[in-house]
Amino acid sequence: MHWLPDNSSALVTERNTFKVFKVTPTGQRTEVGTVPESQTTGGEGGLMGVAVDPNWASNHFVYFMHTSSEGNRIARMTYDGTRLTGYTALLKGIAKNRYHNGGRLAFGPDGHLYATTGDAQNPSLAQDRNSLNGKILRMTTTGAPAPGNPFGNHVFSLGHRNPQGIAFDPQGRLWEAELGENARDELNLVKSGANYGWPVCEGTCSQAGMTNPKATWTTAEASPSGIAVVDSAVYMASLRGERLWRIPVNAGNENVGTPQAHYVGTYGRLRGVTKVPGANALWLSTTNVDSNGGEPAGSDKIFRVTIG
Repeated sequence: MHWLPDNSSALVTERNTFKVFKVTPTGQRTEVGTVPESQTTGGEGGLMGVAVDPNWASNHFVYFMHTSSEGNRIARMTYDGTRLTGYTALLKGIAKNRYHNGGRLAFGPDGHLYATTGDAQNPSLAQDRNSLNGKILRMTTTGAPAPGNPFGNHVFSLGHRNPQGIAFDPQGRLWEAELGENARDELNLVKSGANYGWPVCEGTCSQAGMTNPKATWTTAEASPSGIAVVDSAVYMASLRGERLWRIPVNAGNENVGTPQAHYVGTYGRLRGVTKVPGANALWLSTTNVDSNGGEPAGSDKIFRVTIG
């Protein structure tokens, strides 16, 4: 889910149908198109992240991350407020697999596009600086490596297993939620060139050269997906945990407060979370219609909940 800069509506992607919907603040839903050359992986691949260009009012560009025949891609389309047209693949060659595809997009305060990529079930890729997998990527809106990237390529940070939600706080810091294997899920404060440990570490460890997470959870109480930074806190949607975590963050240092869980079991598996513009409210989206949720087709929803 990503709101348009004018706050009139949000674009919402649907993973297995490759459809894109316009959803208004009152909940009216309209299909605006599909993303070409998309396919599923029989698991977590398909149509994944969406980001609207900060200059959308003048260029009408929107960006998608999706699975295609040769791998995962980042692509650009044009959206005029009514329908999607055109298609340009900006970055190919991101390995895909049934699971661990990453797939989130977000624009940073620097105007560059950030993307999360999973290790494609090949853990060694996460430590390979020349691989696009197991990374957070940073690129221009034409798909080129952004100026100032630490290794001279698309890679911004490495050592990620299956990074999901990414969001920037008011101080311009990048936060990221990550799915662990069997032990610990993570909330990371991501910095240029930093190594977040996978597969050497899962959760906190003392290995030299690795950056520890700011908070961790068992996989049963989290399995995180999307995040949003609102009201001096990271809000983290959880799939297996079926809850929304609120993690206070400190503007003056890099410490976080004690995480608190909300809506435990209320809405099922939470996939996305985003702030509703102009309101003390969040949108929460679900992924209950899959092999893990077991709900019938049509059961997934977007819920509006109040902050505070």
